[in-house]
Amino acid sequence: MITPKQRARELRRNSTKPEALLWAQLRDRRLNGYKFRRQHPIGPFFADFACIEHRLVIELDGESHDWTYERDAARERFLARDGYRVLRIANEEVRTNLDGVVRTILNALGGA
Repeated sequence: MITPKQRARELRRNSTKPEALLWAQLRDRRLNGYKFRRQHPIGPFFADFACIEHRLVIELDGESHDWTYERDAARERFLARDGYRVLRIANEEVRTNLDGVVRTILNALGGA
């Protein structure tokens, strides 16, 4: 049986290009000192990125999310019950407007 820690490592190793691009902006407190975790387990789910201190989860959505609306909604309800806000960002937005994505995240954190 794979542990959550092992699964998180696997997800980080197999990150998508948009995940890698955004992680380069978020890692090591590069975004105004906010600490983010990547592929962080929260309950039965793994958040693409999470700022635990500010209870913000960032989920990157690609084409595969077009057909997972029900599952995504259930995940968001679970996270909301645990006090998290979820910010969904399209992979294409990361690829084409990374600066805008970073500003959106800062706004969500109240630090713009």
